[in-house]
Amino acid sequence: MSHTARSTAKLTYDDLVAMFPDEDGLCRELIDGELFVTASPFRRHQRLVRRLALSLGNHLDAHPEQGEMFTAPFDVVMTPHDVVEPDVLVVLGDQQDVLTEKNIHGAPGLVIEIHSPGTRKRDQTLKRDLFDRQGVREYWMIDPDRNRIAIHRRDAEGAFPLATTLAAGTGETLTTNLLPGWELSVDQLFR
Repeated sequence: MSHTARSTAKLTYDDLVAMFPDEDGLCRELIDGELFVTASPFRRHQRLVRRLALSLGNHLDAHPEQGEMFTAPFDVVMTPHDVVEPDVLVVLGDQQDVLTEKNIHGAPGLVIEIHSPGTRKRDQTLKRDLFDRQGVREYWMIDPDRNRIAIHRRDAEGAFPLATTLAAGTGETLTTNLLPGWELSVDQLFR
């Protein structure tokens, strides 16, 4: 379940850190200064995160020049008023300057969100728009209820359209030009 904390003043990352200095298992994100709090995800969600993290992590361990993968909780501070914790993300090899020991300051190359009942609408609207504005190169929205993956990719003109949708049961393979040589069977992901 997701809740929104409404306030007339926009919150910043510094406000967030001051308000919640200790980890408590809740995901707290700011989008345009508005606080969103989400409870811990369900088992299926975590299985999908694990499968993606293992596959991407193994590939990036073998090809460290391509980037580094992280899973939530790890703050991505896009602006002082926009702080998110994507389920899985990859900071590409040419983006290492955005990494700090505590968080990421800037847009990762690849962001992956796995829908939960309380996050689906936010993932599809607010976050998609935020990732477009901030220059994310690819955004994958994984729907565990429908066994589908919607992929937005930055095109040559800088637009961020829906590039493709993949589904389990079709024999499709998940790939990305951002990570040459990496692939994962969609059926294997959703098994």
